[in-house]
Amino acid sequence: MLITITNRKIKRLGIRSSIKALWTSGKGITLGLPDSVEGSDPIDLFDSWYADAQKSGLYLPESMTVATCSTEGRPSARTVFLKSVDASGFVFFTNYGSRKASELDTNPFASLLFHWPILQRQVRIEGPVKRVSREESEAYFHSRVRGSQIGAWASDQSQRLSSRAELQGRFDEYEAKFKDAAVPLPEHWGGFRVFPERMEFWQGRPFRLHDRLIFERTGDEWKTHRLSP
Repeated sequence: MLITITNRKIKRLGIRSSIKALWTSGKGITLGLPDSVEGSDPIDLFDSWYADAQKSGLYLPESMTVATCSTEGRPSARTVFLKSVDASGFVFFTNYGSRKASELDTNPFASLLFHWPILQRQVRIEGPVKRVSREESEAYFHSRVRGSQIGAWASDQSQRLSSRAELQGRFDEYEAKFKDAAVPLPEHWGGFRVFPERMEFWQGRPFRLHDRLIFERTGDEWKTHRLSP
């Protein structure tokens, strides 16, 4: 199953969403992680949990933490949006000049973390990373709103700015440059795919007797075991 997260207008959580979130709270604690899921495909389990997070009323369930590491062993982490996931991996997009991209290019391994507090669930994913094809980056880039496309040209991500005015000036410059024309994909912008080798599903349970289920890839197969909380 392919999950694709497209750009959408951000809306404030209304009364209906808040009530839905309160109604959903604790659902995961009640259900837990039964032994029957141990032989399942972890991507299918992720799809199911992600669908639960979408239905829960949680704001931006596609948010995930991406942790990278420099060649000197210094870790760094930041929050990005998951844009698609299927059997081939988890995809997000960024400026290739950013700190995260630089670290992924020199040390191509990452850890992802999804935290859905309403359901008291976490998913941790670890594995090697590769850039997606330019064609895949093109397809996603042109699905973005025009302002975000121009913003990708204007921002030298992770580089120093003299002022906010400098950034706005660059945006205005590219907005004028591409006036009445399609905005091309910058060479310095695209996606990364994290290929999962290890996935942990964490489900909060009463008395801190949480469920922790590990999937580890061996060739084309997944092996599972549980961890103490």
